[in-house]
Amino acid sequence: MRVLLTGGAGYIGSHTALVLLEQGHEVVVVDNLSNGNRVALDRVEELTGKTITFVQADLTHAGATRMALAGIDFEAVVHFAGLKAVGESVDQPVRYYRTNLASTLTLLDLLEERGITRLVFSSSATVYGEPQTPLIAETHRTGVGLTNPYGWSKYMNEQIIRDAAATRPDMSAVLLRYFNPVGAHPSGRIGEDPAGIPNNLLPFIAQVAVGRRQQLAVFGNDYDTVDGTGVRDYIHVMDLAEGHVAALNHATCGVQTYNLGSGVGTSVLEAVRAFEEVSGRPVPYQISARRNGDLATVVADPQLAKAKLDWQTTRTFTEACRDAWNWQSQNPTGYEQTIKVVIGTPGLQRTADLTSKPR
Repeated sequence: MRVLLTGGAGYIGSHTALVLLEQGHEVVVVDNLSNGNRVALDRVEELTGKTITFVQADLTHAGATRMALAGIDFEAVVHFAGLKAVGESVDQPVRYYRTNLASTLTLLDLLEERGITRLVFSSSATVYGEPQTPLIAETHRTGVGLTNPYGWSKYMNEQIIRDAAATRPDMSAVLLRYFNPVGAHPSGRIGEDPAGIPNNLLPFIAQVAVGRRQQLAVFGNDYDTVDGTGVRDYIHVMDLAEGHVAALNHATCGVQTYNLGSGVGTSVLEAVRAFEEVSGRPVPYQISARRNGDLATVVADPQLAKAKLDWQTTRTFTEACRDAWNWQSQNPTGYEQTIKVVIGTPGLQRTADLTSKPR
């Protein structure tokens, strides 16, 4: 199968590209490189010995995207493209709605024009809002009490996809609500390389351990949890990537929704201790005020994906810490990044490489 990955040069997309190639599929990536890095795809090619077709385009520009993908065929899409930081979405709501909704609308038009019926969408556990049960199943209510624009944009995109699929009886759409991706490929060649200050816990911990950051800010220690800090369900990115491929392989007509998570909660301080153990490095931290939009505990009930997709997590949080440290210690400043001069109109650009330096 030839699969288009939107946002495929990003953290989850690059690991999914690797798993697809290893399982014999062909991969096309379209990415504007705002959150992704072309070097990640180069390294995927090195690890697999296979080639990725790369197209640089911005899905929020519909006409330019059509031009960029003209003549490039694919049979299915995994849709990762979009902005993804909860805290940032609170500060920049309009940007998040514009980017995350427009990219999906462009993609759905393109799929209908080309007669492509297979879609996997990167959704999020944030659509559940405030958890009503210890483990969140797919039957948990959505769209009630959502605390940030990122979560609302995922909720809206899910509804948009359902409505689009209702007009196409042959369409298969899988909505994957995943929890907190962590870790890296065990080779240490690809991993999470956030631009600027990390928004997620584990890459921040890794950057403190490697010396890029002075200390970790722990946002709140007065939650009703095991140690007062927030509890999350962390899923190894390789398990997550395999979950996307499982969704493609088990897709049926209609819209299916699955949680991708481990079913195990880990607090912030438990994560700090685990990372210190595998890295042998101290991770100093300071308790700060709670962060807007954060919840006390968010843990998945992953049983439906196990039953229907024949998928479950096989890697532990400790293994995720080990692999994240392997990545960070080998790449202390992240991917090497090429400085580019952008030529052309927004959404369809060519780039001229001038020099290369670490981020």
